Amino acid sequence: MRWSGQALDADDGALPGLERAGLVRSVQTPEFEGITFHEVLCKSALNKMPEESTLPFSFTVNAFRGCSHACRYCFARPSHEYLDLDAGADFDSQVVVKTNIAAVLRKELARKSWKREAVALGTNTDPYQRAEGRYRLMPGIIRALTESGTPFSILTKGTLLRRDLPLLKMAAAQVDVGIGVSLAINDAALQKQIEPGTPSPRARLEMIRAITDAGFACNVMVAPVIPFLTDSTSHLDGLFEALSEAGATSVTVFPMHLRGSTRGWFMNWLAQEHPALIRRYRELYGRGAYVTPEYKRWLANRVEPLVERHGLGGRSEHRDVNASGKQSREAPRELVGAGAALTLF
Repeated sequence: MRWSGQALDADDGALPGLERAGLVRSVQTPEFEGITFHEVLCKSALNKMPEESTLPFSFTVNAFRGCSHACRYCFARPSHEYLDLDAGADFDSQVVVKTNIAAVLRKELARKSWKREAVALGTNTDPYQRAEGRYRLMPGIIRALTESGTPFSILTKGTLLRRDLPLLKMAAAQVDVGIGVSLAINDAALQKQIEPGTPSPRARLEMIRAITDAGFACNVMVAPVIPFLTDSTSHLDGLFEALSEAGATSVTVFPMHLRGSTRGWFMNWLAQEHPALIRRYRELYGRGAYVTPEYKRWLANRVEPLVERHGLGGRSEHRDVNASGKQSREAPRELVGAGAALTLF
């Protein structure tokens, strides 16, 4: 379907935040019922991480703001408020698309000052959410990073990544490439409640197999673990078994945190679907965003033997791969991963 006739007028008074972001037009189409895409022209593509950050990458690139995955717990929800949109339904249905991001990125990477530091994709909103199937921004981003000699990693729930595996294999012949998949819920019914716009657990397990078959190590973010819903031994054991069978190399595990307006959005859902848990959540999180230290220790003690049982602590070869997924000179390229061999909290 051509989108030329699908543009909506967006006046300054209606979307002041989007006007500041460089709005060109807003688009709706029957292919994406209930979602409006706001196409913008970005001024920059690279986002510098704070100096005090302990993360294993220096820069991020985000092609979208907002995400149709609609995960109830998404920590990025408050970022939509900068655009004068709400962190709840608007975050899920009002998706900002940086249509010129690959061209802007290419210019930034061509600067003499660029030091080819590691770049992470998928740290805020998912680069392979459904909109990527229409806008096809990732191939241009991957090519720009590769041709500039910049190592990068991708974290996604989106099975659209499989489309780009041939391109990623070619990129990995020139730069260090890490690929990670997020899969924390192996109960299809619960997944549809909490992550209604994401591919099914089975589809993501199949993607993990495709990634490893393509020669990449695949770290899986078993995160967030949702207290009293996905932290049982039976759920975690079944998930780790499925991940191991799919070829996952390692896992990163941590409990859910609820910062800012994400907390209210999640708690409203919890009150509707699992009201008996409200009191326990108030005790667990108090007035803050994080679970108690006691819960973290309890979960770590539960997870560690399961990780060992299913061989998801990372192969011994992965000692040659650092936390960013960047391999050492001695490590075979096929062992490059997107995360640390094992991270618990």
